[in-house]
Amino acid sequence: MTEFLFPDNTVLCNFAAVDRLDLLKSVLDGRGRWTKAVEYEATKSARVLPSLVTLTNDGWLGEPIEIDKESEIQQVNAIRRAVFGGTDDEPSKHLGEAETCFVILKWRDFTGSWWISDDREALRYARLQGITTRETIDLVNAAVVASDLSAQEGFRLMQQMADAGRHLRLPGSAAELLY
Repeated sequence: MTEFLFPDNTVLCNFAAVDRLDLLKSVLDGRGRWTKAVEYEATKSARVLPSLVTLTNDGWLGEPIEIDKESEIQQVNAIRRAVFGGTDDEPSKHLGEAETCFVILKWRDFTGSWWISDDREALRYARLQGITTRETIDLVNAAVVASDLSAQEGFRLMQQMADAGRHLRLPGSAAELLY
């Protein structure tokens, strides 16, 4: 069974902020997926980070996964409210996180898939549910190991993300990206 990789909007924005969606695409290696709510979030974020517009057109995250069964929509909303603090007056807030966790946990085709986020609380919940999680730092590490960029380039890239106002866990040195 294929393990798909589900980056959330924070991760997409991290790479878009430094114009390196190409690197993210390479690391995901044809296994990237997203839900309809994450696609919506990325579309909204494209107002600030225009390169995100290319995600839908390029298709390397696949067709956005849409949850359309009423019983599943109710379960997603229960997760959104109870776990992520979503409210009725902001129905799309935290919807991407809830949809992604639901799909990975409940849909057989995505069993064993990974969720990639830099949201600490969301990652904590996912880990408690048994979802394999990764962060932007792990993707940059994978790019270094695959020789898509040097450890020093990866370290600089992550510093650029932080300088662009992105909030992510940073390595203490380039050497941390070597393993």
